[in-house]
Amino acid sequence: MYADRLFNALERNDPVPGQLLVAAPDTLMPHFNRSVILIGEQDAGRTFGVDLTKRSEVALFNVMPEWLPLAAKPQALYVGGPQNDRNVAGVAMTRQGVDIDKEPALTRLAPRLAYVDLRVGPDELSPLVESMRLFAGCFIWEPGELEEQIERGEWYVAPALPQDVLAAGSADVWADVMKRQPMPLPLFSTFPRYVDEDN
Repeated sequence: MYADRLFNALERNDPVPGQLLVAAPDTLMPHFNRSVILIGEQDAGRTFGVDLTKRSEVALFNVMPEWLPLAAKPQALYVGGPQNDRNVAGVAMTRQGVDIDKEPALTRLAPRLAYVDLRVGPDELSPLVESMRLFAGCFIWEPGELEEQIERGEWYVAPALPQDVLAAGSADVWADVMKRQPMPLPLFSTFPRYVDEDN
């Protein structure tokens, strides 16, 4: 398995908020094929994250038009995952000079990258946020589940950057993240997408 040769042989980062889960090129979980999951929260051993690679067909204008002034293009609702799919999470790149730790509406994930409390309106957030993405649903791992998948080599854990969240619609986020990792991972950035021959 490529995963065994690639991910298991590399130094591992801890899967904590602000880190990315980058799917192995040959993942045995087809629904995670070429996925990049941003870990946003950990609570009582459970891990919550949103997939940065799945854009829905739903225009943000049709469901949450008040957020358009802050939303990155393409201004669509992204599919964070299949669980809690009636809930929407916001992830933002903050403006230069904003101290995330001093802003109650923001939860730090990485430098200039934060979860946004959507109960605070866009007008109040505009001085703090340069651009953001909205995700419907998430992925949830029960205690020990994610660690087992990492141990099998299904995920590589890497630091997140704001451009991973706000990537243009034409971007291949998985390939771009792989390209900036240590060798030999950049060599696999063109690994083909899984094709389900039954469909």
